[in-house]
Amino acid sequence: MDRELDARGLACPLPALKARAALAQLTPGDVLTVLATDPEAPVDIGALAAEGDHGFAARRDGAGGWVLRIDVRV
Repeated sequence: MDRELDARGLACPLPALKARAALAQLTPGDVLTVLATDPEAPVDIGALAAEGDHGFAARRDGAGGWVLRIDVRV
């Protein structure tokens, strides 16, 4: 199952907290995509992914925000 979390406009630590809650509902093989504008989101969500031994990728979107992908492994 793929899930998208729109955390645009939210400041640290809310994007990571919402991502943590969303990850709790997913199973291995699922993908969580987080849309964020907070400049710290790639660091915080990357650390969250590493903590759970998940895959992680980040890229800029066209509007200067972030598209953060977490591949659920565990």
